[in-house]
Amino acid sequence: MTTWRHTLDRAGIADPALREAYTAQRRLVTRFDRATFTGVRLLLPAELVPDVVAATAFMHHTDNLLDQDADGGAARTAFTAWERRVRGALADGGGDRGGAGGDGDGDRLLRALAHTVARRPELGDVVAEYLVAAPADAGWRGFAAEADFQAYVDAYSLPAFLLVARLLAPATGYDGYRAACRTFVEAAQRLDFLEDVAEDLRAGRLGIPEDTLARHGLSRDGLEHGAPAGDFAGLVREVAATARRGLADSRPLIELVPAPHRPMTRALIDLQGHRLRAAERAGSALLQGPARRPVAAALGTLAGAYASTLRRSPGA
Repeated sequence: MTTWRHTLDRAGIADPALREAYTAQRRLVTRFDRATFTGVRLLLPAELVPDVVAATAFMHHTDNLLDQDADGGAARTAFTAWERRVRGALADGGGDRGGAGGDGDGDRLLRALAHTVARRPELGDVVAEYLVAAPADAGWRGFAAEADFQAYVDAYSLPAFLLVARLLAPATGYDGYRAACRTFVEAAQRLDFLEDVAEDLRAGRLGIPEDTLARHGLSRDGLEHGAPAGDFAGLVREVAATARRGLADSRPLIELVPAPHRPMTRALIDLQGHRLRAAERAGSALLQGPARRPVAAALGTLAGAYASTLRRSPGA
């Protein structure tokens, strides 16, 4: 794996302030999902890695702002100020340099994001789309029916995923690629909501539609009060089966991306599969907390994918 210093060199990022800005985002992304970030470092071309890091950090930072309170009021206020700073940074190409409304972490993030958008202009429209979509994640409390969940995926989950996926997209056929991304992100979002049942219930929300609960003799009220009278294990099996079909249906995404991006795309789908199996094994225990992340299986997937890149490398 290329060292971080050489990764920045390969990306042509020489300015010390920019290098520090990207390095700060690397630390943020690593804390959030070490397995996926390890895959990014191992499997994507080094010159693309800082851009993926900046886009991912931007998504996480914005998501954290929107999650900061229960009623969404303070979250929306913080987001409005943040949106203004983002749009200003992209307009002047550099982000805040301090002063009123600035903060060190935000300044570095905006500096890296603005530089990435300048390097990858196709990302500009995706960032703008995400800024419009992001408020859908503030103050949501649940879904009455499957159709409401699907609307959430369209309104928020897909625009968020495209912040990174746009960087891996093919040169042509973007509409087909976006549709394949939609298939993948629906399955991944369904899995996220299943994993997060306990945490979400404590926060007064639930990502599993109420009509799905009803098929298993469950109600949101019963889950919130710790008295699930129905078949929660059966619910887990149903949601997991639906997510599994979605992951299988998203595998054509691997052949849609340029060849250098295929190992990472394949690994991303496989990593979701490991999480899904862990959640399915946990069953009713998900009501107490998320399943333990399958670290050994994830490392095996990443090692195998990295070995495949070495076999294809010239002179390997």
